[in-house]
Amino acid sequence: MSLLSVDQARERILSHFEPVETETLPLTNCIHRVLAADIIAADDLPLFDNSSMDGFALRAADTSNAAPASPVTLRVVADIPAGYTPKVFLAPGEAARIMTGAQMPAGADAVIPVEDTDFNTRAPGTPAPATVTLEKPINAGDNVRSRGMDVRAGHSVLEKGNLLKPQDIGLLAMLGFAEVEVYRRPRVALLSSGDELLEAGAPLESGKIRDSNSYMLAALIESAGAQVLRLGIARDTRPSVQGLIEQAASLDADLILSSAGVSVGAFDYVKDVVESNGSLNFWRVNMRPGKPLAFGEYKNIPFIGLPGNPVSAFVGFEVFVRDAIGRLGGISDGGRPNVRVRCEEEIRSDGRESYLRAVLHEKEGLYFARLTGHQGSGNLLSLVQADALLIIPAGVKCVPAGQELNAWLL
Repeated sequence: MSLLSVDQARERILSHFEPVETETLPLTNCIHRVLAADIIAADDLPLFDNSSMDGFALRAADTSNAAPASPVTLRVVADIPAGYTPKVFLAPGEAARIMTGAQMPAGADAVIPVEDTDFNTRAPGTPAPATVTLEKPINAGDNVRSRGMDVRAGHSVLEKGNLLKPQDIGLLAMLGFAEVEVYRRPRVALLSSGDELLEAGAPLESGKIRDSNSYMLAALIESAGAQVLRLGIARDTRPSVQGLIEQAASLDADLILSSAGVSVGAFDYVKDVVESNGSLNFWRVNMRPGKPLAFGEYKNIPFIGLPGNPVSAFVGFEVFVRDAIGRLGGISDGGRPNVRVRCEEEIRSDGRESYLRAVLHEKEGLYFARLTGHQGSGNLLSLVQADALLIIPAGVKCVPAGQELNAWLL
């Protein structure tokens, strides 16, 4: 069987995924959810001309001749706190004390900070002075936030497919959105397979190992924005495997994800079970770690089978599963943060596209990388110690020290 390239395998998998349905949620429940529609501003931001300083609103033209030798004194005719609609119109020679965020009065076109005036009494409750004196000119527009300078009504401010960040939530609230339409969280059914597996807290037994993959993969699924449906461990019997995969279908999973149990061993029943109500293909992907990969569908639900070794399962998730979940969840632009790094040591590979665990450090604006030790696919500690996955292209068997490569930040 010929080896598929990583890109070929990704394209085949991603072509089977479309966004799930949407739901409308209160803004308070929308952090890290994915927008299902463009957000169009109904209002200008700022909503009105306002002061960016505590100071005095005035006409800039009145200050044109101000200097230490010839200070300008203006009559203070109003006191404008934030949240108040000013009724005054400033005539030449007049000013108004104004607080940060307060609406500018008509006739004013600039604000002088209070510290640039002779008014030095700033204790709470201090009344506005009768006059204010300044010794330097200011320009029209100084310290004024003009209506619509940030956002114009009718303009798109957030696009469909955006993952909502805290600052996005703040902007939506500022624009008056109490609720927004988002994609619901995809449901990913997760199972591990193997008689050798024990739960994390179970006493060790001879010939047994603890099931690390289900915990790690569940955390990865949640980090990708999906809901985890934990099915547990499938034992090496057909009824056990059948029961868990059928449970995934009954829970309306959008994706079934397994680790181990998808090879052609005498006790690997996943293939038979999936094919009993769907189809399953085994691929040998030109990558390291994680060459074996299974992909198919069970009752029209996509199925991905990752290798059992924990590092292989982690890398397989990042390469193939994360973007599949992203596509289910409506994310418009997936992918991991990618940087260029310079190798501090010679690295040998076997010619497959390799994702090697590395530690990074920065020096004079450049990232330098060194492997975390041996790259065995069961060495989960080396993944814990890593800052990045160093990507060696297919066909490359030796990377000399000093050469630059791409790396995914972890």
